[in-house]
Amino acid sequence: MQHATLATPHDTTYLAVAGFLARYSNEGTRKLYELDLRIFTDWCRAKGLRPLVDVQRVHVELFGRHLEVERGNGPSSVAHRLGVIQNFYAVCEEDGIIDKSPATRIRLPKVWQDESKTLGLDRLELGAFLAAARVHPDPTRWALATLMGMLGLRVSEACAVQIEDYAHEQQGHRVLRLVGKGGKPATLPLPVPVLRALDAAAAGRTRGPLLRRADGEQLDRRTADRWVKALAKRAGIEKRISPHSLRHSMITNALDAGVPLRDVQIAARHSDPRTTTRYDRNRGNLDRHAVHTLAAYVAGGA
Repeated sequence: MQHATLATPHDTTYLAVAGFLARYSNEGTRKLYELDLRIFTDWCRAKGLRPLVDVQRVHVELFGRHLEVERGNGPSSVAHRLGVIQNFYAVCEEDGIIDKSPATRIRLPKVWQDESKTLGLDRLELGAFLAAARVHPDPTRWALATLMGMLGLRVSEACAVQIEDYAHEQQGHRVLRLVGKGGKPATLPLPVPVLRALDAAAAGRTRGPLLRRADGEQLDRRTADRWVKALAKRAGIEKRISPHSLRHSMITNALDAGVPLRDVQIAARHSDPRTTTRYDRNRGNLDRHAVHTLAAYVAGGA
């Protein structure tokens, strides 16, 4: 152990956790990871284990079983929490707080995700949703709908848009500049329908939050969620949707329209194309299977 000037292992753990959480700029992420680590350190304390002194790989594995059996966490929650612990110990190792991480080779539960089962909107439903937003007395609803349903912004990104963020031109296009998930900057072109919606919400203003609540304050996620559900009802959409359903709808409809996967991945700002592929509702369509094109190609050379 290093940092011997610290009075007790508890002090070391506290500072190690604080340093780990300080790496994340997003407040929601910090709170989530803090909760995950608190659950783990409380379990260690109940077992008489000091997290940075006594814990070995077997203890982390047993904590995973504790999450499954005693806390009733599903595979995705267990994988998430064990992943946070892995990252925490990896940082502690890099910082010289511990000699070697006890969580490097722990076994994470397999998590199968199928984004195609998420309640997104098909082409007609998305069109009806945008139409209901366009005729709403408050143009802010229209802007919110287009930012998420046509540009694929996450709800937190849409709420954070400032009027100055889309007062730019690049390569002959009006563009929106934002900082997305993980602090990654992005530049998105604005189609004419989207630009009209944003200008309507700005209502002549040149600075400040684009999307505002009725009290003039910047739109928040909770209000955005309420607006999305109300617009879906006005559009006659019976399925229960959330703001993420609109981002999901942008991706699935782009794929359904025949936009190449690589282009949709860039538009969605996914770092891994496999994430985009999971959204493809028609990937199981046998009519689109690659063997048909291959058979025709080979037959042409026979």
